[in-house]
Amino acid sequence: MRAVDVIRHKRDGERLTPDAIRDFVAGSTSGAWADYQTSALLMAIVLKGMGLDEAVTLTDAMVASGQRLDLREFGGIPVDKHSTGGVGDKLSLVIAPLAAACGAIVPMMSGRGLGHTGGTLDKLESIPGFRTTLSVEEMRPVLRQTGCVMISQTNDVAPADRKLYALRDVTATVESIPLICASILSKKIAEGIGALVLDVKVGTGAFMKTREDARRLASWLVSIAEQNGVRTEALLTPMNVPLGRAVGNANEVVESIETLKGRGPRDVEDLSVRLTARMLCLAGIAADDVAAERQVRSALSSGAGLERFRAIIHAQGGDARVIDDYSRLPQPAVHEPWLAPADGVVAGMDAERIGRAAVALGAGRDRADAGVDGAAGIEIMAPVGTSVKRGDPVVVLACRDRSRLPAAQALLADAIRIGGAAPDPGPMVIERIDARSAVAGAN
Repeated sequence: MRAVDVIRHKRDGERLTPDAIRDFVAGSTSGAWADYQTSALLMAIVLKGMGLDEAVTLTDAMVASGQRLDLREFGGIPVDKHSTGGVGDKLSLVIAPLAAACGAIVPMMSGRGLGHTGGTLDKLESIPGFRTTLSVEEMRPVLRQTGCVMISQTNDVAPADRKLYALRDVTATVESIPLICASILSKKIAEGIGALVLDVKVGTGAFMKTREDARRLASWLVSIAEQNGVRTEALLTPMNVPLGRAVGNANEVVESIETLKGRGPRDVEDLSVRLTARMLCLAGIAADDVAAERQVRSALSSGAGLERFRAIIHAQGGDARVIDDYSRLPQPAVHEPWLAPADGVVAGMDAERIGRAAVALGAGRDRADAGVDGAAGIEIMAPVGTSVKRGDPVVVLACRDRSRLPAAQALLADAIRIGGAAPDPGPMVIERIDARSAVAGAN
């Protein structure tokens, strides 16, 4: 089919045939479809949707656009974790080394910042020398040495996703369950894993704003992955306020290292432990949550997770001295506090606006070819629930270019609320979706 015909069919709300979907993926990857045609179909999918069967075909076509890795040489069940995106979500930097320290094989292919949310690759690349663009041949020795590799898609793995991911970020076509599922799972399935734990964020700072939408996304993800032979479950976790206290890139690396040293924010540590424990269970390393969490806590308290992160950084060409010397990370030239306008309690901190403010400072992208400032970001000095006096610093904005401050400050004016009391934050894990419960939730 011609590209224009495929676009027209979806624009008019019709289901796309498997052949049409495969033509779209192949054409977008090869360049036979122009970027404006690919973007037009992406927008039509956002507006008109896709059925689960279309999404399964889309995911399969994106996997087939490249190589599917064979990791049987490493033994056991390779396992990965993925977050649907949040603000201050640096958990992969904690979880991957912790899981590897517990005996898991973790081939983690991650993405860059998308919209107002940060990207694992951008954080890792703020470590001097850290290489995320390893080839398949280069990643295997790292996996043998450390049990973990943290990379971007290789040229051979899901190349369709790399193309579509970049276009979605700059064409307002991020918030679509079929596109999110295909993007996440094409990478994960192609990397050769046998088990996957998904952290599906829900709230103001997530792409899924409501529990109903997050449950549906989680159900689709689990259903599609299970149909591709990957044992999968999803945890719904809140994202109404930023996770931890650091939002950015280098500052989130610091917070991740501090967490591995046992000195990180409680929410970052506890959620990292919960997710890592589920990885161990799905990979068959631990029998249940109790045994798994005990094993993860031991790797944390003993320093085994920290040392594994040091080894991963070194194996991927990075300066592992950052573990002990944070000054080796990018440093901002400007620090500007945002002061409490009145006495009271920090009653709210809109995660999406905080994320957008970090992007305005240079910590994220507003177009596909834009760079990222590893030093830019936001430090939360007074988290939600903290009592403050007028003039107390609530957050500190950091960047290299002072001209970026006004746009970020304007976003903060609507992001932070000082009031009489903070709401109950609720549970750390809202719900767990497994293969059985996903069947109902996907419909």
